[in-house]
Amino acid sequence: MHLLVIGYVWPEPNSSAAGSRMMQLLHTFRDANWQITFASPAQQTEHMTKLDELDIACEHITLNDASFDHYVSSLAPDAVMFDRFMMEEQFGWRVEKFCPNALRILNTEDLHSLREARHQALKQKRSFQQADLHSDLGIREIAAIHRCDLTLMISEFEKNLLVNEFHVPESHVFHLPFMLERSTEYGVLPTFEERQHFITIGNFRHAPNWDAVLYLKQQVWPKIRKKLPTAELHIYGAYPPPKATQLHNEKEGFLVKGWAKDAQDVMKHARICLAPLRFGAGIKGKLVEAMQMGTPSITTSIGAESMYGNLPWNGVISDDIEEFAAAAAALYQDSASWHLMQKNGFSILDTLYDKAVWGPRFLTRIERQLALKDTLREKHFLGKMLRHHSLKSTQYMSQWIELKNKKEEGN
Repeated sequence: MHLLVIGYVWPEPNSSAAGSRMMQLLHTFRDANWQITFASPAQQTEHMTKLDELDIACEHITLNDASFDHYVSSLAPDAVMFDRFMMEEQFGWRVEKFCPNALRILNTEDLHSLREARHQALKQKRSFQQADLHSDLGIREIAAIHRCDLTLMISEFEKNLLVNEFHVPESHVFHLPFMLERSTEYGVLPTFEERQHFITIGNFRHAPNWDAVLYLKQQVWPKIRKKLPTAELHIYGAYPPPKATQLHNEKEGFLVKGWAKDAQDVMKHARICLAPLRFGAGIKGKLVEAMQMGTPSITTSIGAESMYGNLPWNGVISDDIEEFAAAAAALYQDSASWHLMQKNGFSILDTLYDKAVWGPRFLTRIERQLALKDTLREKHFLGKMLRHHSLKSTQYMSQWIELKNKKEEGN
């Protein structure tokens, strides 16, 4: 079987949760002996995984260009996975037209429209409401989901939102969280006494992460520092802009470190992970990584959403700034509670994210979708309707841009 992945960006597992998620998917297909081609219109980066070393073919593709039509037709993959809905918008109609028998899979990472709607509500200093999702971005994203044969949702909350609020058939959506090694695979970790300081980590290009850093600087960290005057907060993340590095202040113990070559190493030497996320979507890679490295977390309800089921959290969840700071300071000094929270994290990993469980379950679902593809497409009238109308408009817009580009090149 041959899988074509159309990537929004080239995967950087050390820079973002999205990069880690993509590599988990690629490894799962590769371990099942699928042939994989990863194609993207994005520029390659210094932090990207060298996919060719994993026997994954790499191709650069061009937006709004008929060259892709010939490419996908000759490649003739059994399945095409779009990395985020924007890639489905760009290439979905071309895949359907020139490779109609391929299974079309959408890897959302998270609901972009949910994240953006929560951001807008925060800016307007009001509570998020379901109606906030009825934005242009929301309409585009949900339409892309309906057009695909199967959508992968990393958050069960968001999977239920699609089914209950946006009428996506259960047959077309699959909840697939991170697929991880069991906690025993992470080896001997530093003890409570061997660790020091707080950590927060996250790609600075991701708006919720930048907001959290600012919130820490202006509101949260001063309260923690007042209780623990010798403690430091180490801020890691890829692509820090000047406005982030300018926040670095050694006297305040607020240290902007930038990109971490080994995120797990810096995480396992910290005593507490702080993630005061005020908006966002999906499940949080930084908090999963903290559990893997035995580092308890203090986060918000948004941060912990869909991450721990009915199990106790590996730290404290609070949306109140005073409680958040007090909990961080208290857990930092309490060895017994710290060890309990660490065990909670291992329990969450082994119960909810075991790749030995989710990998086979995912591949079984892919096999089912392949077998029932034509039947499911025929039954999903809303998807057919959206492909007919939306893809025609997308097709004509893309072809207009292509002609415009050729005309400009001719001049």
